Amino acid sequence: MPTERTRPMTATVLKNISEIRRYFHRNEEPVYFISATNFNLLGIDEWVKNFKYICYIDCYGGKHPNVFCPSEQPHAEFQSIEDINNYLLQHKEVIDFIKRRGGKPKFVFLMFDDDTERLSKELGATVWFPKAKLRSKMDNKIETVRIGNKAGVPSVPNVLAEVKDYPDLKKTCEKAKIGHDLVLQSAFGDSGHTTFFIKSEADFRRHEHEIVGEGEIKIMKRIDCRGSAIEACATKEGTIVGPLMTELVGFKELTPYRGGWCGNEIFSTAFTPKVRQEARDLTFKFGEQLRKEGYRGYFELDFLIDKKSGDIWLGELNPRITGASSMTNHAAFAHADAPLFLFHLLEFSAKKFNLDVDELNARWADPKNIDSWSQMVIKHTDDSVDICTSAPETGIYRMLEDGRVVYDRFDYHRRAVESENEAFFLRILGPGDYRYEGADIGILVTRGRSMTKGFQLTERSKRWIHGIKQAVTAKPLPTATALSDPAFKIL
Repeated sequence: MPTERTRPMTATVLKNISEIRRYFHRNEEPVYFISATNFNLLGIDEWVKNFKYICYIDCYGGKHPNVFCPSEQPHAEFQSIEDINNYLLQHKEVIDFIKRRGGKPKFVFLMFDDDTERLSKELGATVWFPKAKLRSKMDNKIETVRIGNKAGVPSVPNVLAEVKDYPDLKKTCEKAKIGHDLVLQSAFGDSGHTTFFIKSEADFRRHEHEIVGEGEIKIMKRIDCRGSAIEACATKEGTIVGPLMTELVGFKELTPYRGGWCGNEIFSTAFTPKVRQEARDLTFKFGEQLRKEGYRGYFELDFLIDKKSGDIWLGELNPRITGASSMTNHAAFAHADAPLFLFHLLEFSAKKFNLDVDELNARWADPKNIDSWSQMVIKHTDDSVDICTSAPETGIYRMLEDGRVVYDRFDYHRRAVESENEAFFLRILGPGDYRYEGADIGILVTRGRSMTKGFQLTERSKRWIHGIKQAVTAKPLPTATALSDPAFKIL
């Protein structure tokens, strides 16, 4: 008769949210989020036992119990987040940290490439995301249109074509009947750098070198719209859909990039019930098509909502966690059930589970399960370069009655924010860092809205931004120093 130790274990099936939560609470396998910062998966360590962050930037001054930042070592200039991750995976202190903790490590990333996958394999780790090759294919904005068409998720009237010159662009648009007030997007890259607004030949000339010779690009009719974002997770049980969020885009107080993303809001009445439900339905359809394409796990869709008609158009796909993920994973419904990212981990864990996705999606669509938060990504917006000498620390800040912003206390929980007079600030820029146009200073998280009903920054938001920026001091560059803009987002 087999003893308790040798008796074969039966493969249990997780049947509800309570069992899923308990499963991760008892997790014994080490899971690591490896990235420049832990911003995107803020707080997941409190849901998953043995979850650690390995980061290049120490946003917490060594005070976060689950963030490991190795000492700085000589390296080539980073050109991407992938470069940062590959540097970390080859760092002796990181390798020792992972080996010391033992187990069969699982890695999750914001961005990764073939080299990241190779380095992960050498460390005996499994990457809990679809292959980099598949992610890259899905990330192509041209491919997004095609997937959307298959799923019945419409894009803004557009044409996919190579552009030789301005007359060629005009000819293509006339044939497609999309007019001459246009938005052009290249296949890859973030919206702040690879989206071009073209209304005249002069506009085209300004961006010609970024358009001609770049292969097939997306040429869209320009519409007057609101930006929105929605995250979801494609699992074997179906696509689980989060809430529709507003997007902060192109505010000069926050970003120097026209059309550049600079934050999100989550609140139940951001859009009409009809728009919210339609966006959720379209996201579900898109997720089901992604499953057919071989993709599974976490993804985000940008929707463009026409101000006049209320029509919803597919903007772009991000086949990954994103800058909005911390909003999704901290919303009221996430605390009532489980963060969306837990379902991503569950999907890749090979643990069997049965879940009524329709019931879960219906619950998450209920406005009562959505509280009100906003986040603003604060960049250096001046056309200048210097060296930071001091910057606001991560923690809780208060706004005084006279509008001044003051540091109150250290914390790494955004839920420590008790009222709209408080905010959680996550520091990115630190002493000794270059402060250049577009450099991330940090992320400010507040309760309530950061925009008016007319989708402009509130006066309170402007005071918060001003207060944080005023707390940054810097010194001039040495005369001989030259610095190029890295031109990639670390968030």
